[in-house]
Amino acid sequence: MNWQDLQVAADGTHHLHQNAPAYAHRFTEVLAFHPPGLAAVRLGDEAWHIYPDGQAAYSQRFQRTFGFYAGLAAVITDKGWQHIDVTGSSIYTQGYDWCGNFQDGRCCVRNANGDYWHIKADGGAAYAQRWRYVGDFRSGIAVVQADNGYSTHIHAQGELLHDTWFLDLDVFHKGFARAKDEAGWMHIDAQGKPIYTRRFAAVEPFYNGQARVECFNGALEVIDAAGQTLIQLRPALRSEFAALSADMVGFWRTQTIAAGVELGVFESLPASTKKLAAGCGLSLQGAERLLRALAELNLVQFTHVQWHCTERGYYLQTHHPQTLAGAAQEYAGAFSNMWTYLPEALKQEGNWQKPTVFVDVAHDEQRRERHHQMLLSYAQHDYAEVPAVLNLQGTEKIIDAGGGLGALAKSLLQFYPDVSVTLLERPEVIAQAQVQHAPHPHLTYLAKDLFADWEINADAVILARVLHDWDDADALLILQRARNALPVGGQVFVVEMLLSEEHPAGSLCDLHLLMATGGRERSLSAYASLFAQAHFQRVAVHTLKALPSVIVGVAR
Repeated sequence: MNWQDLQVAADGTHHLHQNAPAYAHRFTEVLAFHPPGLAAVRLGDEAWHIYPDGQAAYSQRFQRTFGFYAGLAAVITDKGWQHIDVTGSSIYTQGYDWCGNFQDGRCCVRNANGDYWHIKADGGAAYAQRWRYVGDFRSGIAVVQADNGYSTHIHAQGELLHDTWFLDLDVFHKGFARAKDEAGWMHIDAQGKPIYTRRFAAVEPFYNGQARVECFNGALEVIDAAGQTLIQLRPALRSEFAALSADMVGFWRTQTIAAGVELGVFESLPASTKKLAAGCGLSLQGAERLLRALAELNLVQFTHVQWHCTERGYYLQTHHPQTLAGAAQEYAGAFSNMWTYLPEALKQEGNWQKPTVFVDVAHDEQRRERHHQMLLSYAQHDYAEVPAVLNLQGTEKIIDAGGGLGALAKSLLQFYPDVSVTLLERPEVIAQAQVQHAPHPHLTYLAKDLFADWEINADAVILARVLHDWDDADALLILQRARNALPVGGQVFVVEMLLSEEHPAGSLCDLHLLMATGGRERSLSAYASLFAQAHFQRVAVHTLKALPSVIVGVAR
């Protein structure tokens, strides 16, 4: 009887040969036969492997057994997950929290801490690095995921195949790998470079030079390696007319959210429609219409007889620690007004003048409080991982230049208790920060203009979402001030969203900065140019789970 002719019976308790039972035994569960002709079986609490005639291949018993790959099978023992050979003998002594199957002489394993890596056939680590997740090797290359959620490819010894990281990634097939960046899915080559400029909602691997893809409008196509459409398999599910129309009415959402904040809707929930109308001074019909619109935006929901905030809606309550209530009012008010001048701002010889948002905010007490609360909320959300990636010794003197209300400064002091941080900001921001935060022995405040001489020295300078508020000339001047505060070898850490040079994601935010501050988002190469002009050498870039990256420079 050839094991390759055996199939698992429909009830999963035995194997069939030519539609007849291959043996008399019945098990709780059986798996398919794998080379060299053994199948994993389980009976009650015991598991092992059998030959095609149903006889046990060895005397040992395990908690679970799985199929053989490359002559080794994963099993669960009282030590944890291990691998055995065809005699049932463990090939190494240690146990893991989980392990996969051997492919290309490597196997994925995970420990109790949730760390993933690859092992060799003797159970030893194939490399020293630990990852958030790893996949199987194929043709000597595997996908690994870092703690920040981004993935790349490695060789069998653990070294990077390329230094490009993606939101999602697959192994190579027919010379190309599926990859996803902020703009969507594509195919990349062995250098980590996209083989075409288009992005898709989904892509399949290439098959004989062609791949099936799904477009963002729902259309299905077959493309070639240049990204060109060869045939359309399904027309678009959404017309470009409808998509454009939806984009043009984005201000509906902005104004609806701001109205909910201004009227105190989110503070009044949970409540019935009638109770909320009375509490917020709305007509019953007005309350119903607004609540339904907020529900469409997934900010509130109706259960039983009351309206409740959703998880998203809670961020619009003013007492939420990361409240975006002030942000809603800023975007619907001052920022929306600024955007009306976009055509003039883009003209070669227009009459548009750079906004003076920081001066305007400083002179408006009510707006100043909500504006800096908005920046604080974004900082608390986006900067959580920043301290860890700085890799400080822990005793440095640090200038947090333009650090707002001190969210990042506080995080640094929690992560590195022995560093000293100077928060350098405008006088009115310093005053607001001192009111909001209790005194800290390692935190000092310095009311200064970023463009004037800082008159202070440090081991490191942090510029978190500062340079993007300024044009290149002003950003360079700020970097030069940072350089003057540092010795040779001192570090600058620039925390910013990086524009890709391969897709347009982030470009709307770039226009927002132009209209809001006169600044701009930049690519990595643009920051490298500014670094060089300010006498910094760029030495590293750390990608975070949140929007920003950390660009590290060393003073020359």
